[in-house]
Amino acid sequence: MSAQPVNPNLPPDHVTVFIDGVEMAAPKGSMIIQAADKAGIPIPRFCYHDKLAIAANCRMCLVEVEKMPKPAPACATPVMDGMKVVTRSDKALKSQRNVMEFLLINHPLDCPICDQGGECELQDLSLGYGRSVSRFVERKRVVPDEDLGPLVATEMTRCIQCTRCVRFTAEIAGTYELGGMSRGENLQIGTYDGKPLTTELSGNVIDVCPVGALTNKVFRFRARPWELVARESLGYHDALGSNLFLHARRGEVLRAVPRDNETVNECWLSDRDRYSHQGLGADDRAVQPLIREGDDFRAASWDEALARAAQILRDNAADDLGMLVHPSTSNEEGALLARMAEGLGTGNLDHRIGQRDLSGDAVAAPFAMPVADIANAGTIVIVGSNLRHEVPLLHHRVRQAWRKGARVHVVNPVDFDFTFDVASKAIVAPSRIAAALGGTDLAAAVGEGERMVVIVGALAEAGAHAGAIRSAAERFASAHGAALCRIPQGANALGLSRHGVLPASRDAQAMLRDTRSAYVLYGIEPGLDFADQALALKALKGAQVVAFSQFACASTRAVADVILPIGALPEIEATLTNLEGIDQRAVPAGRLPGEARAGWRVLRALGGELGLDGFEFIDIAPLGASMQPRHVAVQSGQAPQVDGGLELAVAPAIYRSDAMVRRAPALQAHPLTLGPRIVVHPADAGALGVGDGAMARVSNHAGTATLQVTVSDQVAAGTVFVESGYGATAALTAGNVQVVPA
Repeated sequence: MSAQPVNPNLPPDHVTVFIDGVEMAAPKGSMIIQAADKAGIPIPRFCYHDKLAIAANCRMCLVEVEKMPKPAPACATPVMDGMKVVTRSDKALKSQRNVMEFLLINHPLDCPICDQGGECELQDLSLGYGRSVSRFVERKRVVPDEDLGPLVATEMTRCIQCTRCVRFTAEIAGTYELGGMSRGENLQIGTYDGKPLTTELSGNVIDVCPVGALTNKVFRFRARPWELVARESLGYHDALGSNLFLHARRGEVLRAVPRDNETVNECWLSDRDRYSHQGLGADDRAVQPLIREGDDFRAASWDEALARAAQILRDNAADDLGMLVHPSTSNEEGALLARMAEGLGTGNLDHRIGQRDLSGDAVAAPFAMPVADIANAGTIVIVGSNLRHEVPLLHHRVRQAWRKGARVHVVNPVDFDFTFDVASKAIVAPSRIAAALGGTDLAAAVGEGERMVVIVGALAEAGAHAGAIRSAAERFASAHGAALCRIPQGANALGLSRHGVLPASRDAQAMLRDTRSAYVLYGIEPGLDFADQALALKALKGAQVVAFSQFACASTRAVADVILPIGALPEIEATLTNLEGIDQRAVPAGRLPGEARAGWRVLRALGGELGLDGFEFIDIAPLGASMQPRHVAVQSGQAPQVDGGLELAVAPAIYRSDAMVRRAPALQAHPLTLGPRIVVHPADAGALGVGDGAMARVSNHAGTATLQVTVSDQVAAGTVFVESGYGATAALTAGNVQVVPA
């Protein structure tokens, strides 16, 4: 290695290295293994992961470097100009094989029964670097397993102490739940306190584990990897649209794994997207068309059910019809619903079923800053959001920015737990969020930060004061030159807005207040998905209802006259539009249950039965080609009346956010599923005479519930915090509440 650059034409921040005789340019400070990976030269490794800090503790990546007397770990040796590296010399191969022999000394020989068999990095590398016989004759050590909760299974005797899982929980999840205990041959990886993993990203430790020590508890022993077929799909429980593969065997979806996309979810996946497929097999899946007869339902043929649905829509067309659509509905289905509404002459069409205040600019808009760029923001202001639960991997991007030095400011009614430090916070009642955004305290704390982004979440967008908060957020972002990023309220809220699933006349709240004689419900669980459950159920029970549904649940049966079974996203071909405005495609992985059909097929058949234009296609390709953005002049909705009493702050419970997640047993057993409760400030609890853990009667104009009380100073004074998605709290989301001891 000379003092002069080997290649003077390279940029000043690059050097020339030679790996196995191949000359290449590599950034200064990068490691040998990174340069080799870029050139496609394989170097074995276990502890190295390109998203985690370098540990250099497995030593499997030892290579020979010119003028170095001993083999060097490729993951921890920085490149230098003129460096010559050999990855498969006798010295390198002997070192790698010795390391493999040491790794296998205590590893159990249980490959035939190991649930990681077939996709185990240790198994793969041992084939190339292991001996045919072991020279180790002493007893192997045994490590007791830990119960890490309902999602991750453990066989810690297999652990090779690569510490990938430890670094993941510390660096990516930010929860520091796993660590190494004891030393030397007694080193064990665990939680120390024996408690389950509580991070919302815990399933990623399965992906980073190179052996069978941490595996998918839901998928375990259900299939071998070579039996599975991988299909590209998307996460549809938040607006990020995480890319993933669904693995299926004979049409049954058995697991989900992340699909790399650096601009969306990198190589990670939230637990909600990873395990929600369990809901596909729920007992109340809608598997055949049903028609009401008296107080019960009977099975019907598709022809009969479509004829009955068409008759209801003909008899109640134009302004007598309201059409309510779940915000995770695909673009194809949304476009057909908009065509159907136009053909039937109704402007009462809306997907914003979970939002109370539709005044002002209540239509979803794409982020003003790409998600990947948020990781490089300098100042971030979070408004009205439990971001960690609402969009877990967007929260991860904010944590990335914080680790690079960004300052995070929060305006919220609850002091939620984030995995980053907060530079300033205003914990105020929902009615005061708009004033806090316009106040001098926040402006002084934020200053003139560079690369500023304002993120507005569900507590603001879906609450009773959403209109005022949206306006205040726009003014704040404009005054500070910040990118305004309002999180769409639904996995495809942005796509549905683009394709015209918006009201030309009555919005979702208006068509429920001013009841229609008939409704179309699309993908909705009526008992839990509406912002005002009492108002919705009252309107629906007094009307004729055609329900397109994945589930024939009790609340759907209570209101529907016809139930048409449709497929969920893992079972159909569809596109969703994520929060950046990017269309992403999913292909079917699981087979449709029973007589269920893809929603676009059912809509096509119903449109044909009604004789409407735009339903002449027979395949999804011509449907996609015919879809165009549809502009709807949406009038500002009516702001809701606010009752007296304690203000209500409502956020969706992380694992109760939609019908599919609510039916995933593993997620319902997770520690983050806390159950229905109210959280009250200590001062308010004292004034009301309720204590922590006591039961209280909580009521408003919509209903009454008896709930357990949690007293916490994390909630703003004068405010009650409730998580939605539970039957017990459904009625309470409609307005401010009165609380008395039970």
